[in-house]
Amino acid sequence: MKVPDLEQASEILKHRFGYDSFRMNQEAVISCVLSGRDCVVLMPTGGGKSLCYQIPALILDGLTVVISPLIALMKDQVDALRSNGVEAAFLNSTQTAAEQVEIFRSIRSGSLKLLYVAPERLLQSEDKFIEFLRGINVSLFAVDEAHCISSWGHDFRPEYIQLGRLKTNFPQIPVIALTATADKLVRKDIVERLEIRYAEVFRSSFNRPNIFYAIEPKQNSYNKLLDFLEERKGESGIVYCLSRASVDSLADDLQAEGYAALPYHAGLDKAVRDRHQTAFLNDDAKIIVATIAFGMGIDKSNVRFVVHMDLPKNIESYYQETGRAGRDGLQSNSLLFFSWGDVQKLRSFAAVDGNPQQTEIMLRKLDQMATYGDLKTCRRKFLLEYFSEDFAGRCGHCDNCTTKFEYFDGTVVAQKALSAVYRTGQRFGMKYIIDFLRGSQAKSIREEHKQLKTYGIGGDIPRDDWFDHIKELIDLGLLKKSDGEYPVLQLTDASMDILRGNGKVELVRSKVTETKTGLVERESPPYIQELFEILRRLRANLAKSGNTPPYVVFADTSLIEMATYLPQNETEIKRVSGVGDLKFEKYGRAFLVEVQRYCASHSLNSRIHLKRRTRSKSPEKRGKSKVSTHHTSFSMFRNGMSISDIAAERNLGVSTIEGHLARFVESGEIHLDELVPVEKITAIQQAIQECDNPEGWLSPIKEMLGEDYTYGEIRAVLAAKNS
Repeated sequence: MKVPDLEQASEILKHRFGYDSFRMNQEAVISCVLSGRDCVVLMPTGGGKSLCYQIPALILDGLTVVISPLIALMKDQVDALRSNGVEAAFLNSTQTAAEQVEIFRSIRSGSLKLLYVAPERLLQSEDKFIEFLRGINVSLFAVDEAHCISSWGHDFRPEYIQLGRLKTNFPQIPVIALTATADKLVRKDIVERLEIRYAEVFRSSFNRPNIFYAIEPKQNSYNKLLDFLEERKGESGIVYCLSRASVDSLADDLQAEGYAALPYHAGLDKAVRDRHQTAFLNDDAKIIVATIAFGMGIDKSNVRFVVHMDLPKNIESYYQETGRAGRDGLQSNSLLFFSWGDVQKLRSFAAVDGNPQQTEIMLRKLDQMATYGDLKTCRRKFLLEYFSEDFAGRCGHCDNCTTKFEYFDGTVVAQKALSAVYRTGQRFGMKYIIDFLRGSQAKSIREEHKQLKTYGIGGDIPRDDWFDHIKELIDLGLLKKSDGEYPVLQLTDASMDILRGNGKVELVRSKVTETKTGLVERESPPYIQELFEILRRLRANLAKSGNTPPYVVFADTSLIEMATYLPQNETEIKRVSGVGDLKFEKYGRAFLVEVQRYCASHSLNSRIHLKRRTRSKSPEKRGKSKVSTHHTSFSMFRNGMSISDIAAERNLGVSTIEGHLARFVESGEIHLDELVPVEKITAIQQAIQECDNPEGWLSPIKEMLGEDYTYGEIRAVLAAKNS
């Protein structure tokens, strides 16, 4: 079956948003939505979730309604869409009655394509807004930050629960639910509470390879923070604290040190919060010191670091908060200051009154966060496996993977610990087991346990070392902790082999050398720093005059590509990521002039020939094979398979396969008449000649030729023209 409208989706991606290819599962999600099916999208922060509903919104006939939890998120999204020439608006309490009347007029006229609303506005009393939507053509509902619907999630919002009524009121309209953080329990809640039980679930990799994860002991954390910031002067970052008082105090201290830092928490007046947030988004303030009240939906792409001064309550919060760094794909850093004192403090806050089941879940999540904080193995592997994603080996891009440890044969130590847990009946926590091993005379040690042979068998090992060893045994899967408010140590399936002497255990003695410190070093990308700064100043001026955040003009990645490849004309600068047709008309010419001026004064030429055209990753590229995705399609074509058969076999769109094969028309390895009937070639060539911009939009050529001609045939003829 032909994938619906994906040629048009690719056109919109390139010319409206400025990207050459889809990422992760974007293409499959868009196909699902355009087919009218419900879907759930799990994609990491910065992975491009918004395009999964924004592109269908521009293709479908009608209005796409986006349910979003925060005003800041709505405004950012709408500003970005408008900068790309998309008719979008939001409805919320910040607007005047006259402004809202104008938006309703746009909706009724059909000129508006996307409308952002809060869940409470959508489902307001007496369902007035629902009744209004019944009277217009709604094409799609998008539920952003969908994890908010689950009471087991880290950011539960009761108003989200009512969103299940969307399917009751609009059973034929597809719903797309999107989130960056959801474990199995939360995913189950999303499909059940939104009443989309047959939704297709798309899970992209949660890996953020550009983020370096590091953890430092909390002792002397302020001075360590200053060392960290000293290496990152001029860069944007977020520093999270647990309490409002800590936020205010740290922001004051950083200002005294000369940093452009501002506080943000729920205790500040709304006007102050808005002012501080705007200053951060506009790069007037480089550092925002905040509680978790700050961040959801903040679309600032050039946040270079996120620091946690205190321990987050769960892995989901930590992952989401660290994910606010490096949304543009550039090297970024996450630093957490860890202490077991924070763990104990948070345990006292974890209880949910009258709900022991949820209390148990919150405590288990906190324990998993504590395990991560004290980890000796790859941090990325732990994070990905938490979200049910396999990750083999070591990432090479976290503090544990870039630190050398000295190991020793800890088999006997492990046997002592495992035996102590076994002999005491697997009913006691870590502190009791350590006291037992060390032969403590504390009253808490039971008299019958003092008669066991293992009592006091580990008295030669210091208490702190025993804590480290037992936590390592948990990391290695040789011990586990039970759930609940008072977890006990238990054996695992692997424990008995060690107790019987059938295996060897290596434990960490100490750190030897560090190839990189927890305060992360960065690789310098190959761009001209001076030109980048010139372009950054231009961006700041254009943003200020247009009253919009700088990243809405162009992301740092776009400026870096300009300063790397030195485009010299309109065609070349449109090959820069993020430079679509409308962005070029609005901003691109000014940047092109600056690049041309700099190159002329430094006798530099264009390097655009060094830029490789990006491609969507396909499943085949994840394995050991080094065969590229387009060569795979070529090989299957040469083996006699049709284009539609190749698309079905590889789970890709027909247009994607046609694009793969067009490469080999350009190289001469496929003859044009193998892809395009001979009788069509001349007509396509004539249409190309009659169009002003044959290497830009394909749509005008397609419209001229009619339904009997495909985008793939046009693309192949263009490739032959360039051969």
